[in-house]
Amino acid sequence: MTPNPEWPGLPVVVAGLGLSGISAARVLHGLGARVTVVDGSEGPAQQAKAAELEAQGVTVRLGDGETLPTGTRLIVTSPGWAPTSPLFTEAALADVPVWGDVELAWRLRRPLPDTGEYAPWLAVTGTNGKTTTVQMLAAILGAAGRRTAAVGNVGVSVLDAVLAEEPYEVLAVELSSYQLHWAPSLRPHSAVVLNLAPDHLDWHGTMEAYAADKGRIYQGNQVACVYNLADPVTEELVRAADVEEGCRAIGFGLGAPGPSQFGVVDGLLVDRAFVADRQKNAAEIGAVEDVRPPAPHNITNALAAAALARAYGVDTKAVRDGLRAFHPDKHRIAEVARVDGVTWIDDSKATNTHAAAASLASYEPVVWIAGGLAKGATFDDLVAAAADRLRAAVLIGEDRELIRQALARHAPDVPVIEAAEGQTGAVAMAEVVRTAAGLARPGDTVLLAPACASMDMFTDYGERGDLFAAAVRELGR
Repeated sequence: MTPNPEWPGLPVVVAGLGLSGISAARVLHGLGARVTVVDGSEGPAQQAKAAELEAQGVTVRLGDGETLPTGTRLIVTSPGWAPTSPLFTEAALADVPVWGDVELAWRLRRPLPDTGEYAPWLAVTGTNGKTTTVQMLAAILGAAGRRTAAVGNVGVSVLDAVLAEEPYEVLAVELSSYQLHWAPSLRPHSAVVLNLAPDHLDWHGTMEAYAADKGRIYQGNQVACVYNLADPVTEELVRAADVEEGCRAIGFGLGAPGPSQFGVVDGLLVDRAFVADRQKNAAEIGAVEDVRPPAPHNITNALAAAALARAYGVDTKAVRDGLRAFHPDKHRIAEVARVDGVTWIDDSKATNTHAAAASLASYEPVVWIAGGLAKGATFDDLVAAAADRLRAAVLIGEDRELIRQALARHAPDVPVIEAAEGQTGAVAMAEVVRTAAGLARPGDTVLLAPACASMDMFTDYGERGDLFAAAVRELGR
C-alpha cells in the first residue's frame, strides 16, 4: 500500500463537481492540500457550485476535464469518470496515482478511541440489491446495539462516515463497480457480491472487466467472503481473491443450506456457517415472513445481510429483530394499492433486466409496464423466462421497440400495447396506468418493472415511481 502523503501543500486534483467531488474537495482542503477541481461542464449549476468552493479557497476549472494541471501529485475522482478519460491517460504517463472517494475514505480512517482499532467495514456490491442489503445489514447491526450507518452509495457518504465527530463502531458499506475500480487499498472485514449481470458495460468495456472490478471487494477480506450459490461467477470471484489466512467462503441461497451456508428450511432463515459443529448443527436466524417484501430475491438479500452480520459476531436474535425492523425504500417492489381486485406494484428501481427478472418472478399473472432507456441491454432472456407469467405488456419509452421485438419472438400470444408515445411526466404515466387497468383482470398484478433507465420520460426512477403511484391512487378514487 502506498503510504498516505503529507497533505499540507500537496497539489491534488479532484475530478468532478458532483456530490462526491465537492465532499472530497472540502475534506482535502481541510487537510491543507492545494486542491483544484476540474469539470468538463460549465453551465449555471456548475458555476454556482464553483463559486461556493472558490469562496472557501479551492481552485475550480470548468469547461476542461481532460487536461492534467501542471504539478499534480494525486487525482481523486468522482465514481462516474471512466478509466478511459484523457485526464487519467495523462496521469498514467506522469505516474500520478488516481484514487476514488472510497479509497480516500479508507486511507483517512481514524482508530476508535476506546479500542485503538479501526471500525470494520462490512461491504456489499452486486448488480442488484445493494442498497436493500446494506440497509438490512445496518438494521441488524443497530438491533445488536452497535453504532452504525448504511454508507457509500446510500445514506451517509463514506468520507463523512469515517470523519464523523462521534465515530461509528462498524460500517455497512454499499460499493459500486465504479468505486471499487478506484479503491486499490480497500480491505473489508467481510464482503459480499450479491449477483452479477451485464450492466455499465459502456464504462467498463467488457463483462470480464466489470466482474473483475466487482471482485475487488473480496481482496484482503479478514473473516468471510459471502457469495450467491445461484450465481457461480460470484463464487469464482471468491476463489480468485487474495484474502487473509482463515477467511472463509460463505454461500447463501433459497434452498436448504449445507455446511458454511445460509439458506431456507420450512419457511425459516437458517445459518449453518457461524455455529458450533456446522456439519451437524444449524441456527434459526429468522423467518421468511420477517422479510419485507418476502419476494425470492429479497429473501436472498436478507440472507446475505445476515451472513455479513454473523461474520461480524452478531447474535441470532439481533438478526431477526433487525429484519423485522427493516422497511424497504420507495420504488422497490412496493405495493401501491389494490383496485378492483388488481394489485399495483411499483418497482421503478428495476432499471436493468436482472432486476426486472427478479420482480417478474415474484408475481403472476402480470400486466407488465416496461421500457425506457435500454443502456445497451437485450431483452430476449428476460422475456423468455417471464413469458408464462404475462397477461399483457404496456411498453413505454425510447427503446420500447427492443422489448416489443423480444415479446414477439418469445411471447407472441401476449397482448402488447405501446402507450404514451411522445409524452413525458405525469401526462404520460396517467395514460400508462389507464392502459394497464384496461388489460388487468381481478387477481392480476400490474407491475412497473421497466428494465430500463427513466431519463427519456422522467427526471429519474424516483419520479417515475412517484407518478405511477399517484396515477394508481387517482384510478382508485
